[in-house]
Amino acid sequence: MLKWNKRGLIFEPTDHVLPLGCKEFAQAPQALVMADRVRVYFSTRYLESDSSKYLSHIAYVDFSKDMSSILGVSQRAVIDLGNVGTFDEHGVFPMHVRRVGDMVYGYVCGANRRKSVPVDSAIGLAVSHDSGETFQRIGPGPVLAASLHEPCLVADGFVLKINEQYRMWYIFGSGWQQSAAGVQPERVYKIATAISADGVSWTERTGKSIIAPVLGDDECQAMPTVIQFNGKWHMFFCFRHANGFRDDVSRSYRIGYAYSDDAVNWTREDSSGGLTRSESGWDSQMMCYPHVFECNGRVFILYNGNAFGRGGFGLAELETYDGKPYKTTIMDI
Repeated sequence: MLKWNKRGLIFEPTDHVLPLGCKEFAQAPQALVMADRVRVYFSTRYLESDSSKYLSHIAYVDFSKDMSSILGVSQRAVIDLGNVGTFDEHGVFPMHVRRVGDMVYGYVCGANRRKSVPVDSAIGLAVSHDSGETFQRIGPGPVLAASLHEPCLVADGFVLKINEQYRMWYIFGSGWQQSAAGVQPERVYKIATAISADGVSWTERTGKSIIAPVLGDDECQAMPTVIQFNGKWHMFFCFRHANGFRDDVSRSYRIGYAYSDDAVNWTREDSSGGLTRSESGWDSQMMCYPHVFECNGRVFILYNGNAFGRGGFGLAELETYDGKPYKTTIMDI
């Protein structure tokens, strides 16, 4: 059983001047621990004037290493959107970052609009040579996209290097559901894993869900994030019902948890994860898009709350594991 101390909402986008005129949303926060700060990348949005639809962009906010104070906010988007017709033409959400030598890799989730369904997605790779200030794609296409057994909505890549192999946890769409005529179809997606020798070419993927559902076959799982401590691997993610999740709190996102001895076979045990919705306030209706990381021997988790992170993101700090102090064993993240 994990016990967390919730630190509350720590970043509200409306309190800051964001790039490109973005005013709301700070979704899917992802941390890069630096020598003197923690840089948290997030997805924010603005409305296109001609279509009245949102475009998602990546910005960042810098925190002190104890996550207690804000040091600054980026004044420009860190990566441009893709060209016309590419997988990330209409937005980037989210971007998982990790150090590789003197570079920073950014695994971007690109969105592109469709006619029959609202959107499709794939995972691309961009590289920063200026400590994460800006990123450039290694190519115009994705490094992980739809395949024979993963037909749509490949997204949310989280990458660790384990025993000289890169392992990615990500989601794939099993299909779309339309609950009634004239109603927008809703996506169904699950967590899977892939292996790479270089973090670029992902040659080993099974196309199989690795986390058992608790809401039935149509459970939607998103944003896996993994850490190792006290001799086990721990995965946090968010999950919801396929339909009705926007208006019915009982069907909306909450935080799920699974553990593993080998980072391959996972046992789901949400009740032991220690993160539940608050009785009132910013995370009382929804908890989603978690990201776990270690800094100076402390384990933190960032996450969004109500309205899919429209009002910002919050933080919790791990206090105990099975009633005892924890010991982290952080891999090359």
